[in-house]
Amino acid sequence: MDPVIVVGAGPVGLALSLALARQGVPCVLLDEGPGKDEQRPARTVVLREDTAALVERLAGTSFEGIGARWTGWRSMRRKQVMGVLTFGEQNAESERGASGGPGSPGGSVSPGGPGAPGESLPAPLHIAQHDLTDALRKAVAAERLIKVAVDSRLDSLEEEKTGLTAHTRGPKGTWWRGSYLVGCDGPRSTVRKLLDIRFPGRTAVERHAVAALRAELPWPGEALLHRSPPWRASGRSGSEVVGRPLADGVWRLDWLLPPRSDLVTPDALVTRIRETLAGWCAGSTPPYELLDTGVHTVHHRLARRWRVGRVFLAGDAAHLLGALGTQGLDEGLRDADNLAWKLALAWHDGAHSAADALLDSYQAERRAVVAGRLRAADQALPILRGGGGLRAYVPGAARGHDALLTDGHLGHGPLGAPGAYADSPLAPARSESRVEVGTATGAPVADVEVTAPDGSFVHLRDRLGRGPLLVVLVAPGTGVWERKHWMSAGLMPRLAAAVAALPHEAELLVAERYPQAPAHTVLLIRPDGHLVTALSGVRPAELYEAARTAVGRPAEEKGPVKSGAGR
Repeated sequence: MDPVIVVGAGPVGLALSLALARQGVPCVLLDEGPGKDEQRPARTVVLREDTAALVERLAGTSFEGIGARWTGWRSMRRKQVMGVLTFGEQNAESERGASGGPGSPGGSVSPGGPGAPGESLPAPLHIAQHDLTDALRKAVAAERLIKVAVDSRLDSLEEEKTGLTAHTRGPKGTWWRGSYLVGCDGPRSTVRKLLDIRFPGRTAVERHAVAALRAELPWPGEALLHRSPPWRASGRSGSEVVGRPLADGVWRLDWLLPPRSDLVTPDALVTRIRETLAGWCAGSTPPYELLDTGVHTVHHRLARRWRVGRVFLAGDAAHLLGALGTQGLDEGLRDADNLAWKLALAWHDGAHSAADALLDSYQAERRAVVAGRLRAADQALPILRGGGGLRAYVPGAARGHDALLTDGHLGHGPLGAPGAYADSPLAPARSESRVEVGTATGAPVADVEVTAPDGSFVHLRDRLGRGPLLVVLVAPGTGVWERKHWMSAGLMPRLAAAVAALPHEAELLVAERYPQAPAHTVLLIRPDGHLVTALSGVRPAELYEAARTAVGRPAEEKGPVKSGAGR
């Protein structure tokens, strides 16, 4: 079969190409640029736990030292510390509203946002976008199944019954034959325009002045949200400042700009920098090295359709978001993760009668999640950016506002948490044997340690994105025995036989424990890490039905559908 054509070599297009290649699908990656990115330290991305793990898995490298994993999150209002969260430790139940300067020490204090008491908080990864893209490009260059065409701008597209043809202009302009095409070509997507898909939404929802600089601040490793800073009387420093650490002592600072404000001049931006650093450092501006500046404008838009025949949209071509600290790239990477395994299954099994239904589920799942994220932001914006009114005088309102913004910045709650696909067309009917565990049906699974088929101990996320479904048996005590001893004991022979009979290739794993899962719970997990179902014990018929539904296969079909060579 012809390769999949991916249009756009940003992080989403690169990630999608790698995800497809990992599942044995050849790709042509059309890059309208020269194959390298401009270094812009002020253009950064914050990746949550699931998307950071995804790009590290695809790039085949850790981003430690390239990006920064925050040690904590500090929320302030005027001179008051509203709360402090410490990542990698259990979230404290207490709160405080003690006054003190910006440099006041604080412990693990919750502002009422993310994390239930006792829950460990994962640290976000903050990285310059060009560093992320460079790492993905290196992985693409080493992948034999990906052909990159630089200086190739798409200008026409023709679809046929058995595939499609795309034409690119430029020094290497030519015709490309493909089985499917995915537009990852950004907000001004040529693919979207060629398909005549509407892209309604709101323009300039928020604007931020941005600076990247190297300096020593009072909270090394901690990100900071500072609302209504006391030095803003000059009118230049804004009503909200966010400071986020990067690697090598670099910080990105963002100042929220008033609606319809004037252009930010270089002198005005330097004044903001000096006032802010002085305000955080006991009144004296510390030495700093200014590396990059810019103005970041946030738009909210959502494409009407994400699939037309053999053509799909992903990332900024399909949606724009980013207000209140949310990250559009997070959702773009989740688009790629969702679409890759479905395209791989359709590509490897072209005769699969349910391929259309499976591919349609991409829009049904991802568009619904992003639409919900945009609705949540639209509901929160008038509260947080509406200028106060009576709400500003309601007791506890400021703390509630801080909690909302913390959710957005840290990826929690309606504003930021990874979406669940509970209402997906791929969700199985509820069965009597289903049990409730710490992960809701359709939500991303917890990254527990599991025993792999070769007997090694690995993280569950390391087994994702290879093509097969995952079946995990929760069996306390198995970790102290070699796999060869318990593979033939207890439930395992029956479960292994049930897994071998599933309508899609599946890998059997064993976990000592899983959050809130009783012993002998059997988890069925999609290749993108979302929970299909959790069953009480070995239920071959119910497991089969759940797997059949998860891969979009009609009930009347017989015989297993096996994907191609995943890697």
